[in-house]
Amino acid sequence: MRRVLLVQPSLQPPGGGNGLAAWVLQALVTKHRVTVLSWQPVEVEPINRFFGTHLHRSDFDTIVVPRAWRLVPDLLPTPAALVKLSLLMRYTRKVSAGFDVIFGACNETDFGRRGIQYINYPSYLRPRPAVDLRWYHQAKAPLAAYYAVVDRLAGFSLDRMRSNVTLVNSDWAGEQVRSFLGGNPRTLYPPVANPGPGLPWSERAPHFLAVGRISPEKEYERVMRILVRVRANAPDLRLTIVGTSDRQTARYFKRLQSLARSLGDWIQFRQNVSRDELRELMGSHRYGLHGMREEHFGMAPAEMARAGVIVWVPRGGGQMEIVGNEPALMYDSEEDAAAKITAVLYDPATQERLRQGLEARAGLFSTDRFVREVREIVSAFPG
Repeated sequence: MRRVLLVQPSLQPPGGGNGLAAWVLQALVTKHRVTVLSWQPVEVEPINRFFGTHLHRSDFDTIVVPRAWRLVPDLLPTPAALVKLSLLMRYTRKVSAGFDVIFGACNETDFGRRGIQYINYPSYLRPRPAVDLRWYHQAKAPLAAYYAVVDRLAGFSLDRMRSNVTLVNSDWAGEQVRSFLGGNPRTLYPPVANPGPGLPWSERAPHFLAVGRISPEKEYERVMRILVRVRANAPDLRLTIVGTSDRQTARYFKRLQSLARSLGDWIQFRQNVSRDELRELMGSHRYGLHGMREEHFGMAPAEMARAGVIVWVPRGGGQMEIVGNEPALMYDSEEDAAAKITAVLYDPATQERLRQGLEARAGLFSTDRFVREVREIVSAFPG
């Protein structure tokens, strides 16, 4: 049994990165003595309900970044993710001495010594992808000054980051990491809780799901516009958007609701659903559509694919690996997506082929596989 420090800003839902960290914790608590260092306190009940873990508060110890460190960043009008990550990195170096292994689940990190870092997309690879940009990224001079401040705040060493064992969530993300840090990162696909078999195909509703955090980068407007085109040939088609918003995205959610109302009564929203409710929705629908360009991995499309849903994704990012780079399931434009979806809706043979292809890849994203590999990596880490 080793003393492991798991470093992650938050394990609370929603968010694929938080869910991944929760499953890292799940993998390690029965084999090692684990302490979680986080920006937010850990509340296991919502974690278990949302991510499908079965953690107990007695399974691990916790350290929360002191309130004095958190006070100003938590009051800022923007998420200030890089500020929080920088402070968390700095605080990690203050408390890491008593641990055999440090496992960071939130991108590249300088632990002050060699550790294990799981990178969804490099935090310090700049400029950021267009899909990640917000209004506060538009002014170049203030943005450069902001980067300079947070880099100084973090006080990180690229050489120490390069010395870490590096895991990535997709081969695509691995390419981005190599361009920045070099080395040979190992792809460890995120864990997708087993949703169960769901209903037989013939009993599923021939409608669409769009699942994920309610946030601008998810491009739910794009999903709606695509399905408006598809409905020209399939007027009975319906869309259910399943997700969770917060104070940072409340205005965006209101815009989505307004757009949906303007398009008719065929779009509904489901917020804050439980794991069982999500499983029921995925197991009763035939089709899914993802809108985010260059998604680093894409927990939502992976969950739908595991549930037996035929899911379409943009051509770009790690999400292409979920669908096995299947041309019929990747789109370049709204017109391309509508054409490919329409072709599949009326072709049972193609539906069966695509379902079999997605099912064959399901094991790559299983929680059992993820737990096993995390344990192997931590056990093999020299300490």
